[in-house]
Amino acid sequence: MSKQKDVSPSAEGIAASVKAVKSGGLPPVYLWNPPFCGDLDMRIARDGTWFYLGTPIGRFELVKLFSSILKREDGKYFLVTPVEKVGITVDDAPFVAVDFESSGNGDQQVLTFETHVGDRAVAGADHPIRVVRDSETGEPSPYVLIRADLEALIDRKSFYRLVDLGTHHEGWFGLWSSGEFFPVIPSADLEGI
Repeated sequence: MSKQKDVSPSAEGIAASVKAVKSGGLPPVYLWNPPFCGDLDMRIARDGTWFYLGTPIGRFELVKLFSSILKREDGKYFLVTPVEKVGITVDDAPFVAVDFESSGNGDQQVLTFETHVGDRAVAGADHPIRVVRDSETGEPSPYVLIRADLEALIDRKSFYRLVDLGTHHEGWFGLWSSGEFFPVIPSADLEGI
């Protein structure tokens, strides 16, 4: 009976594996289902900073590379290559939307978001915007779906700009993009603010 080789995952090994298969664009992580090799001491903080062994990863190219092989399954986050899958920790969302462009007006408005690692997504039916309010403070946390069950937290400056573009629709204050309306807060909750 053959024994499976004990694998000790490392950031360097993951990076080397990805570089070997990367051919431009995003790798097809949705097609890869390698064996789970354990958890890696890697964490993505709420502000989008990636940490390895408790130290921030300072090389943008490496963060971008890791972000390209990120996958979410059953609420957990993994870095996936054709030969290994390792678990990582994500404090909130794996991406941060640091800017957006707006074109058009009203229900014809189109919002295009950009993340801190260069991903772009046009908000709409395939890339919805959602806002979660803290039950104690009422503070909003806005998100936009970037790709395959991976969201970006919309940064504060962008959210303030989005609020300036907001409108009321069917009892809600929210945003239009690509013909879809995304509610932010009930209109009634804005009275007196």
